[in-house]
Amino acid sequence: MLATLRAKEGAATVPVTPLTKADLAGWLSAQPASTAAWVKAVNFTAEAGSTALLPGDDGRLGRVLVGVPAYDDLWALAGLPASLPPGAYRLDPEPERVAATRAALGWALGSYRFDRYKKSDKGFAQLVWPEHADHGAVERTATATFLVRDLVNTPAADMGPAELAKAAQDLAGEFEAECTVITGDDLLKKNYPAIHAVGRASPREPRLIDITWGRKTDPKVTLVGKGVCFDSGGLDIKPSSAMLMMKKDMGGAAHALGVARMVMMAGLPVRLRVLVPAVENVISGNAFKPMDVLKTRKGLSVEVGNTDAEGRLVLCDALAEADAEKPAMLVDFATLTGAARVALGTDIPALFANDDALASDLLAASEAEADPLWRLPLWQPYRKGFESKIADLNNSANHGFAGAIIGGLFLESFVSKGTPWAHLDVYAWNGSAKPGRPDGGEAMGLRAVYAAIEKRFAKG
Repeated sequence: MLATLRAKEGAATVPVTPLTKADLAGWLSAQPASTAAWVKAVNFTAEAGSTALLPGDDGRLGRVLVGVPAYDDLWALAGLPASLPPGAYRLDPEPERVAATRAALGWALGSYRFDRYKKSDKGFAQLVWPEHADHGAVERTATATFLVRDLVNTPAADMGPAELAKAAQDLAGEFEAECTVITGDDLLKKNYPAIHAVGRASPREPRLIDITWGRKTDPKVTLVGKGVCFDSGGLDIKPSSAMLMMKKDMGGAAHALGVARMVMMAGLPVRLRVLVPAVENVISGNAFKPMDVLKTRKGLSVEVGNTDAEGRLVLCDALAEADAEKPAMLVDFATLTGAARVALGTDIPALFANDDALASDLLAASEAEADPLWRLPLWQPYRKGFESKIADLNNSANHGFAGAIIGGLFLESFVSKGTPWAHLDVYAWNGSAKPGRPDGGEAMGLRAVYAAIEKRFAKG
């Protein structure tokens, strides 16, 4: 049970009434004149996000009015857990199923706080579960989102490859899934040379985390997440301003684990596999170098045009392994390129796909779940941008254009044409707080990807 959602309504619960600007006048017309006068006096016009606290006859808080853009808006009530006085609240009137589920989820997401290093005595307001809310959907989405946020928010000193592997093992253990971890030089023995090359300079050994869950006879769904626990840029070192946020460069791994949590909590009839290459890209005497030629699991050789384009190198080995099983659906998450942020900003992940039906499913789920994605093209003529004279590919373009597309095309080189594959280039971070979305680590595309999996593979 989520802490800010309570099972039973008590005598002291305060009603919360969401209102659009269009419906405010109609609601007021059915209230006592004193209520209408109070609402006018506090200048409440039902502007989205605004609230009005109405006094009760006993001098206590009697009702809360909150302005909403729409009754089924996910974030409409998300600011209330932190802004309302502590206590218990209930929705009045009771919303229908979709709106009730979104209201409960928004309330839950608005009660997140990353308090590993700094505790707070301030509590959150509680909401009685709306009568028609889907408890399972709210609980799996909120706990998965909290998992993503917690992992991304944790500093690299406490979230290296070993700690990320421990988080994956804990998740697997919770759902009786299998989890294996290939570590250090064993990556070379098991033919994951690109993962090893990127991570070998760190004293915190690189790893490939591999979770499997579900019946072997069910459709294979594979998730891959970029787990670069810190990215200095390698020998092509980043300036300090660009390095500052690099604890979040394992955000793709966090997303893959988050979606996995949702799938396993729901018990979807799929054979789930999660692959996370976990490394630190740092500098030492054995760091990989510009113009090195790396081997990859697929057999393609890659010239290193830039050691700061390391995410695609660790992903290419994991994608090659994922593709070898010919899954029915393959999705990777990665904080891959700044170019995606230039194109779409920080809130919208870039979606690439080699399969139009999969892309359509993801975009439809994105719209239905209010979890934005935007498709960019895998424009094949741009492959010329990462040709190499001495290797099959270069990991960096020979120009400064279309960086997000170049990254997607590079990854596509390691996936068979017959494997339905999607790549999400995510930011995994809120630069400023919004209702239900505090600044810091964030899940983006999580709900959309889960909904697409559920729609494709859930029975009944």
